[in-house]
Amino acid sequence: MAQSRIEISTSGPGLYEFTDKASAFVRSVASGDGLLTCFVRHTSASLLIQENADPDVRRDLDVFFRRLVPDGNDPAMSWLRHTAEGPDDMPAHIKAALTPVSLSVPVTGGRLALGTWQGLYLFEHRLAAHTREIVLHLSS
Repeated sequence: MAQSRIEISTSGPGLYEFTDKASAFVRSVASGDGLLTCFVRHTSASLLIQENADPDVRRDLDVFFRRLVPDGNDPAMSWLRHTAEGPDDMPAHIKAALTPVSLSVPVTGGRLALGTWQGLYLFEHRLAAHTREIVLHLSS
């Protein structure tokens, strides 16, 4: 069993890949099989396993979620009550509630058992830049 924390600096909404950081952690502590759990320590960001080959996938996901849950300046969101931290905060919480805050990835032979086009992503939901922390926990 091993654990580490990584930080991801964001510059606004979107998907930020951290596959390389997770893979490096696994390689440094494992040579066999196990399970990597990734957990984001924030309520306005989430984690995804998503395609890492075509950047249009990330762009389309970001646009979809912005349309699904617009920021609080949009008249369609006038019903929001939690606005003390800005008009993007409650919409970010809603997006995080719709997407996972933890992921489990099998480890086989000391390597992440991701598919050919799969990558690990932090999904930032706030408009401003943030530094996000992800806990990586490997159990074998």
